[in-house]
Amino acid sequence: MPPNDNRIDARDWSLLAVLSILWGGSFFFNGAALRELPPLTLVFLRVALGAAILLPLLRVQGISFPKGLAGWRAFVVIGLVNNVIPFSLIVIGQTFIPSGLASILNATTPLFTVLVMAAAGQEALQVRRVAGVALGLVGVIILRGWGVESRAGQGLGILLCLGGAFSYGLAALAARRLLKDSPPLGTATFQLMASTVMMAIVAGAVEQPWRLPMPGIATWLAVLGLASLSTALAYIVFFQILRRSGPTNVMLVTLLIPVTAILLGWLVLGEPISVREIAGATIIGSALLVIDGRAVSMLQRVA
Repeated sequence: MPPNDNRIDARDWSLLAVLSILWGGSFFFNGAALRELPPLTLVFLRVALGAAILLPLLRVQGISFPKGLAGWRAFVVIGLVNNVIPFSLIVIGQTFIPSGLASILNATTPLFTVLVMAAAGQEALQVRRVAGVALGLVGVIILRGWGVESRAGQGLGILLCLGGAFSYGLAALAARRLLKDSPPLGTATFQLMASTVMMAIVAGAVEQPWRLPMPGIATWLAVLGLASLSTALAYIVFFQILRRSGPTNVMLVTLLIPVTAILLGWLVLGEPISVREIAGATIIGSALLVIDGRAVSMLQRVA
């Protein structure tokens, strides 16, 4: 893990864009699957199938399993704060609020990460980074629209999604302290395996999924997309960026997710892009430049 993660190189900016597409799809997949599956069962299927997809790759790469309880401890902690808690809170929150609003609330993750890392003494609380994250959040709100509707339980849904974003901030701290030399594929697989065990207990106790009617093909396709693209593949990319650029920078992906969603809608579905969306995307881009710092330094040197 790099000691100073204030810079992101071109490769990791590209990986962040890929990750934003993979994770952006999770809100769509969640929305589709929640029509027939209760939230905790959906989270269990997500992490279990994600782990099953990655397990064969461990053998191909020659990566060994952790040894003993001590070896698994870090992955249990990461699985809890990076999967079990945020996935559960966000997907339950999506039963009360629209997916668009959930993605906006998810974009508060970098702000929570900056504050958590500073409170733990892992990174200095730089005004530039806090201002950049806040500016990016404003851009997300403008780009997506606030999307608040009069719904029963809406306040609870907002709090749940914010709780998920805060948990991701804690996950960044835990990853900084506990994950040093673990390869990205191993980290992704082992934390999903630990999460599967925890979610099996939680979902089994609360929702008893074995009593549920069999979902339709559309739901299973959504679950498969969620597990393979938004979980298995996404976590390999996530932990690769984490090792190279640090925990605070990798969480910037949540600012990019709404932008990539708009661009994909334009490229794939031919959806028009409004002036509001262009303005929001421009503000987000400016915020990322402020957070990265190099553009600001160049302007200061020129001045």
